[in-house]
Amino acid sequence: MGTVLIDGYNLGLEKGTGVATYARNLSYELNALGHEVSVLYGKRSPFNKDELLQEINFFDQPVELNRFLYLMERAKQALRGPLSYRADKVPITGRVVSTTFQSKLPYYDTIYNSNDLYSSAQSAYWMWGKLIGVKMQDRVDLAHWTYPLPVYIENSPNIYTMHDLVPLKLPYTTLDNKRRYLRLMRLLGERADHIVTVSENSKRDIVELLGIPEEKITNTYQSVQIPAKYRDKPEEEVAREVRGITGFDFKEYFLFWGSLEPKKNIARILEAYMASDVDTPLVIIGAQAWKAENELALLNENFATLHEKKDANAKERKVSIGNSIERQRGARKRIVRLDYAPFSMLVSLIRGAKAALFPSLYEGFGLPALEAMLLGTPVLCSNTSSLPEVVGDAARMVDPYDTREITTAIRELDQDADLRRDLSERGKAQAALYSPENYRERLAGVYSRYL
Repeated sequence: MGTVLIDGYNLGLEKGTGVATYARNLSYELNALGHEVSVLYGKRSPFNKDELLQEINFFDQPVELNRFLYLMERAKQALRGPLSYRADKVPITGRVVSTTFQSKLPYYDTIYNSNDLYSSAQSAYWMWGKLIGVKMQDRVDLAHWTYPLPVYIENSPNIYTMHDLVPLKLPYTTLDNKRRYLRLMRLLGERADHIVTVSENSKRDIVELLGIPEEKITNTYQSVQIPAKYRDKPEEEVAREVRGITGFDFKEYFLFWGSLEPKKNIARILEAYMASDVDTPLVIIGAQAWKAENELALLNENFATLHEKKDANAKERKVSIGNSIERQRGARKRIVRLDYAPFSMLVSLIRGAKAALFPSLYEGFGLPALEAMLLGTPVLCSNTSSLPEVVGDAARMVDPYDTREITTAIRELDQDADLRRDLSERGKAQAALYSPENYRERLAGVYSRYL
């Protein structure tokens, strides 16, 4: 056993991401394997010798700079060159009340922070095309970066997780600078002691597109786990929560959750749902990301039409609650949009859904599909990328580019209770293959080479 460091890059973001969930789960599995777990954050925080102030600064809002000072700082860091950065231990004593962050924090034995590390590393990489070394206050036996970052820990083995190569496979769905991204992926492939990925599909992409030798890559998949206090909550309580949040009854709505971005295929989900002519409502949970306005164009058009009707006829209305919920109630279609749902609420919404709609254009793994399966909710998903290998025969798969096929699948799931029951049972069995125990075994096989 040894000390394993993971990055806090995605863990430090305001709203959770799939990679943040991956990092958080990894931290708990490392602890279960008996390792000491260190987490390295890169918050912008003024250095202070006072230990109480260090703890306060870690949980405080990041220091805000005006646009000019921010750009000047980025330029200064880029010109500084690919020099080493120092990581300092953050004293977490409990004197600062951190309960608010409990669901976001990973498991940790020690937390470190290197001031503005990840932004600085990106700037330096953009200028010099090199990785940034980090000097640790204490020895680290292995660094596992949960995201392809231009950073490494000096004098330690460095492993990087490459979840997928979406910017290269579907370049029109991301804002990444593709030339810079490809160069970084190739550089990490050369410099990394090992590459970890999350599906055989992603592993093939990494070999074919980046030319990294197959023996240098291990597919560990991911684990799917949901705390029992949410997973086993009484059904009556879940039904009450669902009605309070959406106004719909238990198992009487379809559900999508995730970032509203092109690869999630929201536009075709909306088009297929509206064409299906089913009465079952649709609930969409997700923050608007790049090109979200294009993905939601059909929905927004309906809202505009609704407002026009409201001027002439007060029978139709749009309700907005806290600027986070948009609800459309019409004679034929009912759609609810939530920008965000806390994890406990999201679990209840997944449990209460008639089916989960997940026809993504591309996924490195597809954790939401497995989360739905674990909770016994039938899944509609794509027959492309990693999803067929992850869901097996336990989902209703469709061509994500064929709106008519998605429409047919929605109608089938809406009308066929036997199909839903069968997918629910198959889904639970499939999700069991991605248990924490199986995941730990695969991780241990990788780590044993270096620890």
